[in-house]
Amino acid sequence: MTVSKQVSRQPKILAVTGGKGGVGKTSVALNLALTLAREGHGVLLLDGDTDLANIAIMLGRHPRHTLAQVLEGQCTLADIIMEAPFDLHIIPGASGVQRCMEIGVAGSFDLLRGLADLERQYDYILIDTAAGLQPAVLHMIAAAAMACVVVTPEPTSLTDAFSLIKVLQRHGYRRTPSVLVNMAQGASQARSVFQRFAAALQRYLGVSPHYLGAIWRDETLRQSVTNQRPVALLAESDPSCRQFRILADMVRVRLDQLPPRKAGIAAYWYRLARKADQSAKASEPEAVPDTTTQVHQLVSCLGDLLGEPSASPMLRYEAFTACFALLGRTMDDDTIEIVQTGLAALDWESLTEPQRQRFASHLHHLAEQMVPAVPQPESLAVANQNDGEPRYDQVIFGDQARLLRALQEQPADMSLDRFLQALADNSGRQK
Repeated sequence: MTVSKQVSRQPKILAVTGGKGGVGKTSVALNLALTLAREGHGVLLLDGDTDLANIAIMLGRHPRHTLAQVLEGQCTLADIIMEAPFDLHIIPGASGVQRCMEIGVAGSFDLLRGLADLERQYDYILIDTAAGLQPAVLHMIAAAAMACVVVTPEPTSLTDAFSLIKVLQRHGYRRTPSVLVNMAQGASQARSVFQRFAAALQRYLGVSPHYLGAIWRDETLRQSVTNQRPVALLAESDPSCRQFRILADMVRVRLDQLPPRKAGIAAYWYRLARKADQSAKASEPEAVPDTTTQVHQLVSCLGDLLGEPSASPMLRYEAFTACFALLGRTMDDDTIEIVQTGLAALDWESLTEPQRQRFASHLHHLAEQMVPAVPQPESLAVANQNDGEPRYDQVIFGDQARLLRALQEQPADMSLDRFLQALADNSGRQK
């Protein structure tokens, strides 16, 4: 199918999660997604449950395919998209979500490339995560710009949500979670539940959550699950439907307050796949290829990847990151031969002329490859130049030949980051 949406440069990604099942997480995710779509936004809803297709069930539908079939080559990513009311698009995940996080780059490259292209066609991407603390849940939360933790007044819901945030924090999660109180009797109870929960997080974890609001306990909402007709499909004047319009406003405001992210779900899964490959290689008994062999392989991989016109900018960025990581390892390696010879160990002269030209061309245009060449207003261009993020640029480091000569003369005891900074400072003084 063809997706015809107002294209946004990077979608805003929200993970709807909870510490346990039965808190109404899927109902919140589906009704919120429908509400945003009803307002004219391009919305993609990813059913992240690793076992069940709960979103499809709540719509009275049964998905013909899931991500699992895409990974098996039985269909394409576009084939599995379910169309819901208000032009909401749904990706049924099922077991494919877990597999995406376990297989290596080679097995998931086509899927991730397709997902990266698909992501850019939406304004919002919502992820309905599975319940519990399994790694797939934690990774989906980490891939999102914002986590909406759904709790209820029940003590077990609060303790399980506390455990979820605690585990996230232990794994390095540093973003502020937002809390939505579901099934509350009223505003007073909802605020009281949030305050108790926030006090426990602050006291024991040092976390100050953001209050996203509440959804009242509603007979209409309960019946909508039984009837497989979400309340977001009712008239906008209906009280149950109006609750999710208010929630959608809260979500938009909160997401607008967060710093923009340049990476989406596909880029995050790609990093996981790369780590899986590295872990697998680390457990293999084969000897590590020598530096020259690695460079030959790297040049070949860069050429294959960057020669593919549909490769996403994030995948290209990851390729260049791997390139500079390899260069850094050759200079920081503690073996006598590498330390003494520096980049001479790369055996640059042994590369064929087409390989050298291709490698030089890729490095020469690194800045353009890291950031998509999208025409933008002058004001936005100026803002991007001052966003504080360091980027490789020919203006800073000079042409590629000069950079290589400087790298060869780099002191063995200086890290690559410090060296590049010194090189940039020196270029600035010369100007």
